[in-house]
Amino acid sequence: MNTPDPRLHRARAVTRREFFAQSGIGLGALALGRLFERDGFAAAADPAGGANPLEPRHSPLPGKAKSIIYLHMSGAPPTLDLFDWKPKLVELHLKPCPEELLKGQRFAFIKGVPKICGSPYKFSQYGQSGAWVSEMLPHFTGIVDETAIIRSMNTDQFNHAPAELFIYTGSPRAGAASLGSWLTYGLGSENQDLPGFVVLLSGGTDPTGGKSLWGSGFLPSVYQGVQCRSSGEPILYANDPAGMDRATRRRSLDALNRLNAIEANQFGDPETATRISQYELAYRMQIAVPEVFDISKEKAATLEMYGAKPGAGSFANNCLLARRLVEKGVRYVQLYDWGWDIHGTGAGDDLLTQFPMKCQQVDRSAAALITDLKQRGLLDETLVVWGGEFGRTPMNEARGGSKFLGRDHHPHCFSIWMAGGGIKQGIVYGETDELGYSVVRDKVTVRDLQATLLNRMGFDAHRFSFRYQGLDQRLIGPADEGRVVEEILT
Repeated sequence: MNTPDPRLHRARAVTRREFFAQSGIGLGALALGRLFERDGFAAAADPAGGANPLEPRHSPLPGKAKSIIYLHMSGAPPTLDLFDWKPKLVELHLKPCPEELLKGQRFAFIKGVPKICGSPYKFSQYGQSGAWVSEMLPHFTGIVDETAIIRSMNTDQFNHAPAELFIYTGSPRAGAASLGSWLTYGLGSENQDLPGFVVLLSGGTDPTGGKSLWGSGFLPSVYQGVQCRSSGEPILYANDPAGMDRATRRRSLDALNRLNAIEANQFGDPETATRISQYELAYRMQIAVPEVFDISKEKAATLEMYGAKPGAGSFANNCLLARRLVEKGVRYVQLYDWGWDIHGTGAGDDLLTQFPMKCQQVDRSAAALITDLKQRGLLDETLVVWGGEFGRTPMNEARGGSKFLGRDHHPHCFSIWMAGGGIKQGIVYGETDELGYSVVRDKVTVRDLQATLLNRMGFDAHRFSFRYQGLDQRLIGPADEGRVVEEILT
């Protein structure tokens, strides 16, 4: 019996991916990377580990912002009770909803003919724009001239998880790359000792869209968001285990890196380069992260301005941490605050109990963030966004006959605000009808918002792409959608 040729045995075991990587056919990927470089786009990380995937890179277009802080109120705040004053709703409060608003419409929970719900809160005008702002946001009124309030946002999703995924990944289904991942892929990070994309949570639970909201999707996983905590150990499992000192950790990492480099050179899998990069980043973060997350070093006046308390897990602490992170060169900081799903099924989700509590939890610290960034000369280069995933109905939900006031999901219109990073100051953009049901002027879609955010960071949303499964994947999706909202830009 003949002895099997070991080379033949090896050839039979080689996978299709390995064959392409070893045969040189993978040069097409290298050529594509060169085309991206020629066109001003970031080249893909060298899968052999020859380049740091988070190395700072220049944007292809002049960008006004260097970083983004996105404050997401998970559950969708009722902006009819915050920024979009509708006296007609007060006039019609608890009267049957006009039939024309119900024809052909579907709601998440409203059944039959609902009653109109006027805001129970007083509104006044503030700032050079005369923006109407609710009494629920007294601190925001002090920074209204720093912001652009967009009252004409629109989405095509009316359930929480798909709507959140749509905003942050461009798809209502899990699996696409998130906004923060796109930006770190395109621009890298200015601080090599910290993650380029940091996620901070408050409100007691994850947002409805889950961890896919900060996933890297089809991009190399080095670009996914790193979830941190504002109390306790900032990043779980980053510290050395018991019995291992820093010198021993360094030796073990060096050995792992040598093995990973051999695998990267042999198979060309970019995830191997990611693994090397993440091990090294974790090692550096052991020193850098505890320092930047120690807010006790802040002045007492700064802590008071935010309402922050060292050691607590809160939205206030997270806002202060967001400033500290962008100050240290982090590219994208995402805050998710849960508790804004104001349906009115009980005291835990109604307009008169839960809603005021949530406003109190975020108003002071969000306003302090803008003030603090401006005082430190960081607001011009930091784009701050505040908003939810969709709007709330101008009708009272009254699910199951509930006597509590609340609003159902409403995709047709809602409000957000933006500040800094090349955004005009003291303006109100867009308009809804007298009942706050539909946009009547200057509609801004989710795709428009995405295109505008990428523009402020120096990217053309229609050209910024990543080749995956034979398609040029984009944050704004495959269709020719999404315009930059030039009217709100400086």
